[in-house]
Amino acid sequence: MTSKDRTNVFKTAGTAALISLSALTFSGQTLAAESCGKVTIADMNWNSATLIANVDRFILENGFGCKAELIPGDTMPTSASMVEKGEPDIAPEMWSNAVKKALDKGVAEKRLRYAGKSLIDGGEEGFWVPKYLVEKYPEMATIEGVKKHAAMFEHPENPDMGAFYGCPAGWNCQTTASNLFRALKLKKSGFELLDPGSGAGLSGSIAKAYERKEPWFGYYWAPTAVLGKYEMVKVDFGADVDKTEFLKCTTNDDCLEPKVTSYPPSPVHTITTESFASKAPAAYEYLQKRSFTNAELNRLLAWMEENQADGEITMEYFLKNSNEWKGWVSDKTAERVSKALAKL
Repeated sequence: MTSKDRTNVFKTAGTAALISLSALTFSGQTLAAESCGKVTIADMNWNSATLIANVDRFILENGFGCKAELIPGDTMPTSASMVEKGEPDIAPEMWSNAVKKALDKGVAEKRLRYAGKSLIDGGEEGFWVPKYLVEKYPEMATIEGVKKHAAMFEHPENPDMGAFYGCPAGWNCQTTASNLFRALKLKKSGFELLDPGSGAGLSGSIAKAYERKEPWFGYYWAPTAVLGKYEMVKVDFGADVDKTEFLKCTTNDDCLEPKVTSYPPSPVHTITTESFASKAPAAYEYLQKRSFTNAELNRLLAWMEENQADGEITMEYFLKNSNEWKGWVSDKTAERVSKALAKL
């Protein structure tokens, strides 16, 4: 064999090796994508949920090779569909107390899994006053301090009473806010329970008070754009959480003698189907780690509202301006996601 022949043999062998290596690499990528495959994600009809759904879609697509699709969702129909039909694969933000029996049944029957907590500190409810008011009157951080200054909270229709803004009629929180209003004896202290008429009416009353730096006292919850935009202080009731009281009486319309209890955190989970968790363990592990604090979501939702952005645009803003998400995935996955972000 001549020197030229040997060179040709080495070139041919090298080319074959490169082709084989490329085929193996492509095969590995294909298998990785197939192991995740098509994934459906519930895009719930409130801002924090649609934001998280878009974050999951982008990371699962670009980090794990999934073929992710957002589909419309809501708490009751989504949970029922996941149990009965195994669809969608993921519910990113499920307020699980509302459908706990159905979810627990799905887990027991090995149809569903609680992947992790969407909100680290759970959904937060309470009675609030503006921070600027507490800075001027520190005692207003407590319910007794608020009662002491009841006359400051002017009622728009009844000048003889202070205004307490409750939860809008027809909402689940109307019951708890009304019962705690009675338990705290706020009427006796000079307050009248005011129905804001709608969620927009309630948030608008806070915005109006803030613009004028006026006293405001009422019910609100997190995560919300309102609590991200306006600094509010949750009033201390001087009582710990009494879960038994809250479940048996505070949450019931027919509660005759409600007692004082703080609002317990509302558990908010990411739920997946068992089939998804089994076929895509790496993607499932990401969902176990992916979680937000209320403070962080409040800020993001405030940005979302101020910029009139949808879930997709806010997702891009979050991923490009925060490194927190990189702790939810491996370095290699984070690199793939970052490359995809750079193309947006």
